Amino acid sequence: MATADLPSETEPETDFAEFAMALAGRGPAIWAPNGVINTGWLTGGQHQRLAPSAEGGAVPRPTRQGPVRAKHVQAARRRFVPPPGFEEALAVRESGIVVLVGEAGTGRETHALNLLAHGDEAPVLVQVDGTANLSRWSPRAQGVDGYLVTEPADPFALRAWDLARLEGLLTEAGARLVIVLMEAPGLVGALEDHLGVPVVRHRPPDPRKVFTTHLADGCPDEAVRARLLRALEPGDLDELLPDGLPPRHAAQAADTLRRLGAAGGPAPGELMRTLAGAEGPEILARAQRDPALLACLLSLGVYGGLHRAVVTERARELLRLAGPDRMRGPGSYRHPGEAPPPRPSDEVLRILGAHCVSRAADEATDTVSFFWPAVGGSVWESLCRDRADLVPVVHAWLADPGPEEDQIERAGRAVAALAEATSGQSLELLASAPVLPAPRVAARCLATRFRDRVVAQTAADLLDLWSVTPEASLKHAVAYACEEPEGLGDEQALRLLEQLMETLGAGPDDLSVFEAAKGALVRRFNRGDHTTRVTVLHRMRDWARTDSTAGLLTACAFPVLARTDFLWWSGRALARAGSAAVAVHLVGHSLNESVAFSSMGDALLTWCAGAAGAKGRSRAVAQLLDGLVTAREPGFLRWLLAVERGPEAMPGKVPAARALKAWRDNTPAPQAG
Repeated sequence: MATADLPSETEPETDFAEFAMALAGRGPAIWAPNGVINTGWLTGGQHQRLAPSAEGGAVPRPTRQGPVRAKHVQAARRRFVPPPGFEEALAVRESGIVVLVGEAGTGRETHALNLLAHGDEAPVLVQVDGTANLSRWSPRAQGVDGYLVTEPADPFALRAWDLARLEGLLTEAGARLVIVLMEAPGLVGALEDHLGVPVVRHRPPDPRKVFTTHLADGCPDEAVRARLLRALEPGDLDELLPDGLPPRHAAQAADTLRRLGAAGGPAPGELMRTLAGAEGPEILARAQRDPALLACLLSLGVYGGLHRAVVTERARELLRLAGPDRMRGPGSYRHPGEAPPPRPSDEVLRILGAHCVSRAADEATDTVSFFWPAVGGSVWESLCRDRADLVPVVHAWLADPGPEEDQIERAGRAVAALAEATSGQSLELLASAPVLPAPRVAARCLATRFRDRVVAQTAADLLDLWSVTPEASLKHAVAYACEEPEGLGDEQALRLLEQLMETLGAGPDDLSVFEAAKGALVRRFNRGDHTTRVTVLHRMRDWARTDSTAGLLTACAFPVLARTDFLWWSGRALARAGSAAVAVHLVGHSLNESVAFSSMGDALLTWCAGAAGAKGRSRAVAQLLDGLVTAREPGFLRWLLAVERGPEAMPGKVPAARALKAWRDNTPAPQAG
């Protein structure tokens, strides 16, 4: 005979209704408070409800507690860096109870253990499970110096009289109690009002001090420590130990440096690579169970360093594009009414090993990023290894990062990281796209100097293919890839631009590609060093000697280059015979092209104006005009006549008149003083 448990007087009325139904004909009922009775055939399983009786109150649960290992306490004491407010906490400790509030992962428990152990040579400490009911809990009569309770289920279930009772018992036992709680807005003030005791706010210690202390503990020999630190590159410690770095990360950095030193390292950059390689998979594993958190992680890996709102918006877009089901990893679960990704709150950032940097009181300047930016690359490697199913949708997401240049740049870097992590296989996703939503993203990726030769060759082959394809968007990608001197090598970029010109027609798309190639030449020249600039000019001179679209590109681009960095032109390019001869050729070529005459003429006037009153500069410009007179290009004569007809205040009037006279006399123009 299966029975229904009769509810006590303290249970909700619905339970009485269930019992009344049993009395009305569902079978016999037995009154047995807190009992379990089964005397016959059972169908469908047995339900036990242990309800509190009117007399007995809640059913007591055994309290789980146990000793903190002595060697753990000793290590925590040796490596302890007193955080701000530690002296205040020691003073509060004299009452017997300390409530310590702080963010997880910032050394709260180490702080608590040192509070309990302070002043004792070999303290005996016990950790009490957070589910314990502290209003009923009591310390042992003797033999324990301190108790640690982390994250009690409901700290507000305690009352001031509960703490008074505990204080008395702890005094009798000669022990102390530290209660550790997670930081939350307004929690400290609420606890002080509710409990009537001071509450200490835990602040993380200086990460550099934590690093130094852990390194000294693991490597007592000062000379060895000095050798390890000298092996680091300048600036490595600043990158390794940014402000706000959690103590766990600082300790991990010290331990890793010590291990690398024991193995003969570290090599340049090896410490950060090792730390990032360990951190990335761990963070990805934590994020796998929640699609929203995973979306935040991937967005942070791409757009870290930008405003918090950018990271949030891009995370939402990824989750929308992929859908929660596709983002959900092994072992994850569906949330009813699943919400969009959370704003990267402090808790979300902590889980992802990241932080928010506020540059002013206004939140509009807040940016978010990993504490160790190198972790982003490790996350991509882990993603490609453990969640290869997400790579196509991530590519589609990265292809459309929006119009902002900094977002495009970061998306391109991320695509390159995916290419590295897949040994170039993911580049097929770029190659197979008939029309790329964001050619600039592909360009940023393909212009990367890949460490892996196979990936670099795959990217180079793709650029070659796209440079001669009829598809305008792919040609744009090639042009954009040629912009950055620190990306593709000079010779490769200039060869690709020449190939682009060879297949252009006269359609609107072709004109757009032409302008993109022109912009690439200008940017490469502007951002390049002296060697890059000279290489670009020599290749443009070669193009100018041909009757091709590349020659027209030269004519249109050179006037823009001529208005760039006049100090470089007058001090280096025009002052040296070889590069001055190239400049003469390119000026004459541009003046001969009707579409470039006006802009080239204006650039010449700018050079003349910049040289006025400066002996060395005026000599360089005069020598340029001498060379143009000797070359006798018709476009230059046209310019000289235009200046002659211009107003007297026009810059370059005097040197142009001297050059025109030399032209007419067919003799070299006299040098300017």
